[in-house]
Amino acid sequence: MLRTIVSLLCFLIFSHFSNADSLIASHQPVNQNSWYQQGNDWLENKVKQQQVLSSLALSSKAKNIILFIGDGMSITTLTAARIWQGQQQGKLGEEHFLHFEMFPHTALIKTYNINQQTPDSAGTMSAMMTGVKTRAGMISIGPEQDRTDCNGSEQHHQQTLLEWGHENGLATGVVTTARLTHATPAATYAHSPDRGWEGDYDRHPNAYWYGCDSIAKQLVEHAFPAGLDLALGGGQSRLNNYYDSFKRQFPLGNILKNQKDLLNWEVVNDKTTQAGPVLGVFSSGHMDFELDRNSKQPSLKQMTSKAIDFFQRDDKPYVLVIESARIDHAHHKGNAARALAETAMLSDSVQLADEMTADEDTLIIVTADHSHTFVMAGYPKRGNPILGVSKNQKNEVVLANDGFPYTSLGYANGKAQGRVNQPQHFSNTDDKDFHQEVGVALKAETHGSDDVALHAKGPGAYLFSGLMEQNEIFHTILQALSDSAAKTEQVQ
Repeated sequence: MLRTIVSLLCFLIFSHFSNADSLIASHQPVNQNSWYQQGNDWLENKVKQQQVLSSLALSSKAKNIILFIGDGMSITTLTAARIWQGQQQGKLGEEHFLHFEMFPHTALIKTYNINQQTPDSAGTMSAMMTGVKTRAGMISIGPEQDRTDCNGSEQHHQQTLLEWGHENGLATGVVTTARLTHATPAATYAHSPDRGWEGDYDRHPNAYWYGCDSIAKQLVEHAFPAGLDLALGGGQSRLNNYYDSFKRQFPLGNILKNQKDLLNWEVVNDKTTQAGPVLGVFSSGHMDFELDRNSKQPSLKQMTSKAIDFFQRDDKPYVLVIESARIDHAHHKGNAARALAETAMLSDSVQLADEMTADEDTLIIVTADHSHTFVMAGYPKRGNPILGVSKNQKNEVVLANDGFPYTSLGYANGKAQGRVNQPQHFSNTDDKDFHQEVGVALKAETHGSDDVALHAKGPGAYLFSGLMEQNEIFHTILQALSDSAAKTEQVQ
């Protein structure tokens, strides 16, 4: 009966879009304006694409999930980064798209924590990983618990997406350019009343009294034994004490320490061989910004490639979380150049993942945990260098009230560099070390409170639409995976 209903729905949808094709064909525009033609071409492609997508939505569920997080990737960051990447390719820039911006399904995501209008990464990522909104600073623990209070916190642990995945027969992994113990990646596998308890000596006294382990210990001695298959990122300073423990637990496991180790690491393709988990730690702290990275550290794109290779070694479904962490760190420094380069690298990594996987079985989601106070304004001309000073349509530098130039990009708040009223100050705005000006002087730039974007493609992607609460991402992923998990249990 269900198969009959699905077939009928597919027939009706195809009939509808076939009629739409006929209408479009019978009303070809006579207007030869290039923008008019561009709009018409876009519509034709959208209609054809929708035929395939509608069939996919009705006939399949996701086998695999790849969730990309651009930490601090506000909508303004997307706009500026697409222009930056386009201009790097010799275009004017505005017409360019980041790869994931061409995904067919989008949504807006509300980011507040239960106790803060402007959120932090621990609370936002915990919402995405557990389906429960919580307090700022908490790692996958419910909002009933107070931050930094270990006593009784275990009863409020919320199961994470990766823990759920392992229980339901999926392989799991996390990739980040931050420390692996940092808030966003930690929320995928750990539970802590305080995001700051990364290493054994970072914890507050009551963590010792009531037995809350450090996030580093949870990664190596709880998450991996409980089924985590892969973790790649930075943070050697927090994990040094646990390498021996990892080796003792997993004689067949892999510890990777630099780019060479990663690129030379061969994924085991023999399904009869039980390869151990993979722990790659490529820096003492956070990994370098992409504009500063040397050959000792792999890029996000390289880590993405190797992670997907690892999970494709057999037919087992998987859940993989990949974070571009340093967009956030560059914004906190008021440094647009590095933030945009990190976002462009994320886009390239998403494109690679898209090319390596099949639309029929892999749901790819790209979103952010929160925004920043990053702004873009000033009426610059079309094609104006995105990192440059604002110039009008006559190519004249636009001056502020004090008689000096200003950049198109800036921050509503942040560390004040001091307005240097000298023309030469604005001659190097495209330098990676240039810091944009700020409106309100603070010790560091803060997060923003506005919504962030979500882009998705693959089975179940159509469920992402409209304005969503951040914790609903978790529930939507489970829905997309539900049939896949059931099938896996049947096979086992």
